[in-house]
Amino acid sequence: MSDHDQPHLPPPSLWPIGFAAGIACILAGLVLSWAVAAVGAVIAIGFGFLWIRDVTKPVRMPAPAVEPEARPARTVTSPAPAADEVATYPRSTFLSAATLGLGGVIGGIITVPVLGFAVLPAFTNQTEQDVDLGPLENFPESEFVIATYLEDENVGEVTRRTMFIRNNGQLDGKPSFTALYSRCAHLGCPVQPNGPVEDAQKKTYGDHVELIPVLAVGFGCPCHGGQYDTEGNRVAGPPVRALDRAEFSIRDGNLWLGNFYSVAKVEGAGARARIKKYGRAVPGVHVDGASAWLYPLEVPK
Repeated sequence: MSDHDQPHLPPPSLWPIGFAAGIACILAGLVLSWAVAAVGAVIAIGFGFLWIRDVTKPVRMPAPAVEPEARPARTVTSPAPAADEVATYPRSTFLSAATLGLGGVIGGIITVPVLGFAVLPAFTNQTEQDVDLGPLENFPESEFVIATYLEDENVGEVTRRTMFIRNNGQLDGKPSFTALYSRCAHLGCPVQPNGPVEDAQKKTYGDHVELIPVLAVGFGCPCHGGQYDTEGNRVAGPPVRALDRAEFSIRDGNLWLGNFYSVAKVEGAGARARIKKYGRAVPGVHVDGASAWLYPLEVPK
């Protein structure tokens, strides 16, 4: 048999590679950014369409009839097709399409549960527990108190947090408090108050809450020199925003802390401060302005 008698196989296609790259972008985007996932979806859809178009080309565009070469007649043992019998879908094309579809179904059955177990827990059950810090009498007006507590007593010391609490007095007949989180907005190091800590006046409430008065004129990070004023605004060093804060509420004469949130900047002071509030972000991430668009989607904290 000469080389002319060999069947002509279709040339290799790059569409499956592009389709796989799009799926990889989608999976990476679920962790990094929705924008990356959207780009991956566009790539996967585009290359998937081209792949399907390439696979179904023999059906959509039948090969033109070619005048056979003058050769000795060969004996045909297979029966000739009937006059009205037309090959509309070659078996090879059907098998290719069936293999592609079955592979997609199997891949989805395997991938979706894995992604669910790996990704969804980071986006669910992330609300903080409200914490009772004790009676309002333990927080003198216009003074800071260092409050340490366990957010979840069942988990233990790993949930211990430190807050800087200041009683701002009354605003329109309602109590006002400033609750600054002691985590630096640069890399998350523990921030220390700039001023004497009155350890001798330490108070306790319950089994896991400690309250220590402090004459704070600001706050500083001992790791990289970040400095904050008494409203939590960055005044020096590498932090990219103000200190995070916690919501508060008054219940039966006690101060309760609620959910945390991030702050870009605070204008004013005390009870009349105007806070540019955002969803809680990890340290080192801008929360406002054009710089905020340079960071990927963050997992809720």
